[in-house]
Amino acid sequence: CQVDLSTLSREQTHKLEMPLEEGEGYLVLLVALTASAAVTISDLSVNSLEDQKEREEILKRYSPMMMFHDMKDVGFLQVKVIRAEALMAADVTGKDLFSKSDPFCVVELNNDRLLTHTVYKNLNPEWNKIFTFNIKDIHSVLEVTVYDEDRDRSADFLGKVAIPLLSV
Repeated sequence: CQVDLSTLSREQTHKLEMPLEEGEGYLVLLVALTASAAVTISDLSVNSLEDQKEREEILKRYSPMMMFHDMKDVGFLQVKVIRAEALMAADVTGKDLFSKSDPFCVVELNNDRLLTHTVYKNLNPEWNKIFTFNIKDIHSVLEVTVYDEDRDRSADFLGKVAIPLLSV
């Protein structure tokens, strides 16, 4: 389906039910257009901070002259989730000679929660993703959790690390 964003008002959440082209059913979307920077996910090969124009805008936005312009805009955090190694095997079936896991990674900062894709049947997955978060509180804690995807039930916990932003 296609959505014409120019018809939507800014700073408001819109619930859209869009019929799928070339198929049956509807896609239900919640869309909000905002001028503020949002959390993002990108591939490791596409690093926005390597773009000189983007880098200059960030340096200007967080310069000492702008320090008190927006007290809730402390800065941003970019997390690179490259890979995991030697994960626990969570999927044990009688058919498989070797047990594996279907890992995916969840990165959370306050109320923002982003996920990688699942790498199936792998104990050493590579995700190569970049997560960018706005920091509104320097006392926040970044949580990175790895789960095993199970299609017929809830995901199995494989491990977690919590990193206070003040320690970065």
